[in-house]
Amino acid sequence: MTDKIKVLAFAGSLRAGSYNKALIRAAVEVAPPIMAIETYDLEGIPLYNADLESNLPPKVREFKEKVRVADALLIATPEYNYSLSGVLKNALDWASRPPKGNPLEGKPVAIMSASGGKFGGARAQYHLRQVFVFLDMHPINRPEVMLSDASNNVDEKGNLTNPQTRQLISQLLESLVAWTTRLQIKPQRQ
Repeated sequence: MTDKIKVLAFAGSLRAGSYNKALIRAAVEVAPPIMAIETYDLEGIPLYNADLESNLPPKVREFKEKVRVADALLIATPEYNYSLSGVLKNALDWASRPPKGNPLEGKPVAIMSASGGKFGGARAQYHLRQVFVFLDMHPINRPEVMLSDASNNVDEKGNLTNPQTRQLISQLLESLVAWTTRLQIKPQRQ
């Protein structure tokens, strides 16, 4: 494969100082040379409304097209109330509707999370994996990137300072390259 793997990366948080956005920035910094990461901000995606499916809001059309042209996704999810954020769930709901032409279907995806708590967003990741099952997405299983105590691992400028997490993110991206490449290879019919 000579072309770069195009990855669309976004955080399920709107907060300017989001720890999950810090994970995305770190991923851009440690991405392997074969990968081109485009970051996307979910700010401005309206609440899902099925009445608008036939005339999608511009921000939704833009998001769906970026998902469609990406070879893979990288999602950083915060954990709110033991689950993924409404912002992230809303974006995935929009991208998956209507079901015909769903750009998420079959898409390789890697997950990261950061949290101020001690579990690092683990419960949000598990719920997100359940959503992926229904959407027929293909998540990376290992390594798991879950940054706990994020306020002490992200500096005042929003940079990830934890070297072990940076290493895990690098390994996650290498796994995403291998997984995406594997899924792109079409079996030959005999």
